[in-house]
Amino acid sequence: MRANVNLFWILSGFFLLADVAYTVWNILFNAQQLATQSVDGRTSSPVEWVGTVALALACILAAFLAFYLGRVHRAQGGALPEDTETANVDDGDPEMGFYSPFSWWPVMLAGSLAIVFLGLAVGIWLSLIGLGIVLIAIVGWTYEYYRGFFAR
Repeated sequence: MRANVNLFWILSGFFLLADVAYTVWNILFNAQQLATQSVDGRTSSPVEWVGTVALALACILAAFLAFYLGRVHRAQGGALPEDTETANVDDGDPEMGFYSPFSWWPVMLAGSLAIVFLGLAVGIWLSLIGLGIVLIAIVGWTYEYYRGFFAR
C-alpha cells in the first residue's frame, strides 16, 4: 500500500504541475490573441477556467486519496499480504460471503428495475408496475433458501 500512496502523491504533483503549465500557457496565448484582436466590444478572460479548475480538482483528488491511503496504511500497523513477497495467494483472499449460483431472482430483479427506469421515460404507470415486481423479486431473493436448498 505504501507504493500506492507514493504513486498518488506523484500523481498529485503531476496534476499541480500540469495545472500551472496549462494556466500559464493559456494566459500567454490569450494575451497574444487579445493584442491582435480587433476592437469589437467583447472582452475575454485571459484564463480558460474549465481546464484550470479541472486540473486543480484532479490534483486535490489525488492528494486526498494519497492522504487517506497513507492514514489507512499507518493505522493497520503493518504491510498487507499483497505487499509481502513471501505471501501466498490465499493470504489476501477475504471471505466474500455466499453466492447462489443457480438463482433466477437477480435476473428478475434486473428486469423489473429495467421496467421501472423505462417507466420513468415512458409513463409513471409503468414504473408503478415495475416497483411491484421489484418488491416481489427482492422478497424472493431474500427468502430463497428459507425452506432449504431448491425448495419451492
